[in-house]
Amino acid sequence: MVGKFILGTRGSELARTQARFVEEAIHQVDASVAVETKIIVTRGDDAKPVDSHAGRKGLFTAEIERALLAGEVDVAVHSAKDLPSETNPGAQIAAVLPRALVNDILVSKHTGGLASLLHGATVATGSVRRTHQLQWKRPDLRIVDLRGNVPTRLRKLAHNQWDAIVLASAGLQRLGLSATPNELSFDDVRFFLEILPRETFLPAGGQGIIALQIRADDHSTKAMLDPINDRETLLCLEAEREFLRRLQADCNFPVGVLASINKGRMKMRGQVFEGESRAPQEAEVEGASEEGERLAAKLLRMIEQN
Repeated sequence: MVGKFILGTRGSELARTQARFVEEAIHQVDASVAVETKIIVTRGDDAKPVDSHAGRKGLFTAEIERALLAGEVDVAVHSAKDLPSETNPGAQIAAVLPRALVNDILVSKHTGGLASLLHGATVATGSVRRTHQLQWKRPDLRIVDLRGNVPTRLRKLAHNQWDAIVLASAGLQRLGLSATPNELSFDDVRFFLEILPRETFLPAGGQGIIALQIRADDHSTKAMLDPINDRETLLCLEAEREFLRRLQADCNFPVGVLASINKGRMKMRGQVFEGESRAPQEAEVEGASEEGERLAAKLLRMIEQN
């Protein structure tokens, strides 16, 4: 292993926590490696609101990737779902940590979950995918925009006349905020949790995955990351990203995709919302775990033919 290297990450509490997970995984393999973390401010961290019509591709990743390519950091640590489906050819995703829970979660001021929210209740989300999924299952709901890191979003729920917000379960899990499966206490406010079924709320591509990006020609760093790479998770991520690349979809596109591997077989499901129809186009494919690229192409063809 190399003697020292620098991780690049965002400054949010979740991003720093994820970088710490990477450092801990490396030290489990070789405790002698010196790991430094460099905080990089991204466009998504800017206090000014982002133009919603400009798209959100690379909003939380572009500056970190630039620092990587400039040699300022050795490993860029990303939430994989924030990465554009096509990145700079000078960089590659060399490794991933084991995937966390992929589901979305409803954080509500009321018991009973999504089905029990009153007619016309207000739910906040920053995701166009989740907006379409909510409108599909509960067209009566009022959906409002939500930005900020996880603690900020919880505070906004507490201080606004909203009924619930939707987050990724992985974020709450990694921050240690969901002490019990059904409830959450934050800033002395009690919230109620419901894990949303992935059959309806199919997650974003890469959701729950911490991706480690390196320079494509940095063979020593790749060798250092190989022992901590979760191979099946990486195969799933590559398949999901290939589907998004073929669809030319980014964070501003209402699409969900999820690949999973069991006993050498990959299952892959896609969900795309188009036009005025509330119901999505959906399909599922299955094949060998190494066939992610072919399965992604087949999945897209099936959805386009529906």
